[in-house]
Amino acid sequence: MDLTEKKQALERFLRYVKIWSTSDSERADSLIQPSTDRQFDFAHILSDEMKILGMEGITVTDKCYTYGFLPASGGLESAESLCLLAHIDTVEEVSGKDVKPQVHENYSGEKITLASGDTLDPDADECLALSAKNHETIVTSDGTTLLGADDKAGVAAIMTAVSHLVSHPEIKHGKIEVIFSPDEETGHGMDNVPLDLISSKCAYTVDGGHIGELETECFNAYKADVIFTGVSTHTGSARGILVNAVTMASSFTANLPRHEAPETTDGYQGFYAPMGIEGGIESSKVTIFLRDFSKDGMEKRKQVVQNLAETTALLFGGKAEVVFTKQYENMKEGFRDHPQIIENLVNAYKEAGVDPVLVPIRGGTDGSRLTEMGIPTPNIFTGGHNYHSRTEWLSVEQMEKAAEVLVNLCRYKI
Repeated sequence: MDLTEKKQALERFLRYVKIWSTSDSERADSLIQPSTDRQFDFAHILSDEMKILGMEGITVTDKCYTYGFLPASGGLESAESLCLLAHIDTVEEVSGKDVKPQVHENYSGEKITLASGDTLDPDADECLALSAKNHETIVTSDGTTLLGADDKAGVAAIMTAVSHLVSHPEIKHGKIEVIFSPDEETGHGMDNVPLDLISSKCAYTVDGGHIGELETECFNAYKADVIFTGVSTHTGSARGILVNAVTMASSFTANLPRHEAPETTDGYQGFYAPMGIEGGIESSKVTIFLRDFSKDGMEKRKQVVQNLAETTALLFGGKAEVVFTKQYENMKEGFRDHPQIIENLVNAYKEAGVDPVLVPIRGGTDGSRLTEMGIPTPNIFTGGHNYHSRTEWLSVEQMEKAAEVLVNLCRYKI
């Protein structure tokens, strides 16, 4: 890609992260989609840009999925199509409103101190140190919000790749479908995906991290809502009567396996992640995310939660109910009969001068759900780092490499 295209890629990204598109997990869990109307703002901006690029079939569905396709090059109308995906929402744990991106050109390794007092230090961040060694352009927020590289870097990479293909008609390709989805961060990104619009038999999400990451497996994921019911009475005469649901919830959470938490695990280790406690003396709820790479491991985790909830209720004289909700499955099985999908992606990496590094996703993507639906969907890096935090940052050069990988992937090989 030439300098003009690289400049446009950065301009796209900076423009996208300023659009407030945070999702809302509580509303999403109530099956409201999109969970926030502001996601429509981003969806309509993208549909307008897709029209300018000359894409066809463009639509924003009533559930906030933005779809469009780039027609096949002449003579390749019967070639197999592929679909590219990224999500438009950002996580709610850190504010995504009024993002003020900071561009650090030719970054050479100095410690970056944000307005919040948080720092980005290459001595403590191997990926940042590598970017400093290569004098890459780094983008951060000002520290009062997250940046939004997850997944607006993926959106920018896709739009940059499509723009490149449009401006270089000599690059022959089959039909290329694009979908930008809402509510991925809530786990509901594929709830209403317009499968009737998709003709592709394979897809690729652009929602990964460091350059070279290629992800074909992920966690099995469940949410557990543990509801404790107590007995309320006046605290002055509570002896022998009061059963405090807040105390039950606190005890339950404190007794989850400490060595199997997100902050104490990595690689292929699963975990229990308490995400919130709410309620009062009479009723309190603990929400937990359960993650494991194997189905047997997940069943054991569910049993641990069930047993611990029942034991806690018995000890305090209250009641406990556990509601498990499946979120997504490990997508690894979806590729066993489709090795060519991975082979094509590996070749696209190598053609871009990027060494593919197959790593498990310690999370999930829309591709996890789409693979379950019968459309195998591996995940591609974006150059984003420290997701879901105020210290989130992006390497512009790595995002551009992701766009180059996509162009190579779309290029028809004769």
